[in-house]
Amino acid sequence: MSTIADVARLASVAKATASRALSGRGYVSEETRTRVVAAARTIGYVVSPNAASLVTGRTKNIGVIIPYISRWFFAEVLESVEQALLEQGYDMTLYNLPAPSPERVRVFEYFLARKRFDGVISVGVELSDEEVDHLHHMRRPLVGIGGPIRGVHSIAINDVAAARLATEHLLSLGHTDILHVGGSQEEQMDFDVHSKRLAGFNAAMLAAGHPLAGTFYACELTVPGGYEMGRSVLGDPRRRPTAIFAASDEIAIGLIVAARELGILVPSELSVIGIDGHPYAEMFRLTTLEQHPRNQGRLAVTSLLADLESPTPAPSAESTVLPTNLVMRSSTSAPRPPLP
Repeated sequence: MSTIADVARLASVAKATASRALSGRGYVSEETRTRVVAAARTIGYVVSPNAASLVTGRTKNIGVIIPYISRWFFAEVLESVEQALLEQGYDMTLYNLPAPSPERVRVFEYFLARKRFDGVISVGVELSDEEVDHLHHMRRPLVGIGGPIRGVHSIAINDVAAARLATEHLLSLGHTDILHVGGSQEEQMDFDVHSKRLAGFNAAMLAAGHPLAGTFYACELTVPGGYEMGRSVLGDPRRRPTAIFAASDEIAIGLIVAARELGILVPSELSVIGIDGHPYAEMFRLTTLEQHPRNQGRLAVTSLLADLESPTPAPSAESTVLPTNLVMRSSTSAPRPPLP
């Protein structure tokens, strides 16, 4: 098995110089670093993470807690976090955090508390006070994505403002008969995303002087969820709206598929707008508010690593509210004039 001494001998440098070149800790010239890296590759030497940790006090490993892996938003954030960490030479340990349960308690009391991480990123998880205390007691930087966490730098969009803007877009086109199809108010996502998007819709409708009765329908935030709700709501001409604000692009796509099956023309007979910036939005020509989950993941990594490099790291409760941008496509237009 190759050792650091073998690398140093092949590169004609001291062992300490070879160690600095491979660990990235301490100064060596670029020419020397290149020569040492080439020597390590030649003999197949790989730096031991445990040995490096003893020298630097770092594990080069970041813990990530997340409630879902298969859902689009979370998968996009997760892939972005992993790519950003790899670019900086960090590993990632993932914990798919369940709802409150004994298994969730074990994640905090055993895995996160006893395993060694340089920092933790919480993605879309609304932490209890006890869970926050567990993480703060680890004395490692923590960054949150999706909503506020006590004493922690968090990154999120303004769900109320985004939903209001989406609804105002439909109102500006001349629609008055508008529905909101979103997540169940009884089965909330963390950080009350369902309620916040409903609140934004309601605020826009009330400001425009329109009644709210019968304007909200709940479904799963999925394409099948939107499709089933579309078949139900759009199939009855007596309650068919001229426009729908969907709480996610996946719901919106399901609604468009249902409308097509029912022979309803989009957008001349039905306008549909969503929130997310899903990759399929372009395919379905969906008007949407893009929230850029990959940017959120990269920003979380940048923030966490900046805390790691700070000589006197201190918890920050700062919240970064990222903008969304309206992308107008052909799923929305002015309502068709009534027949004479």
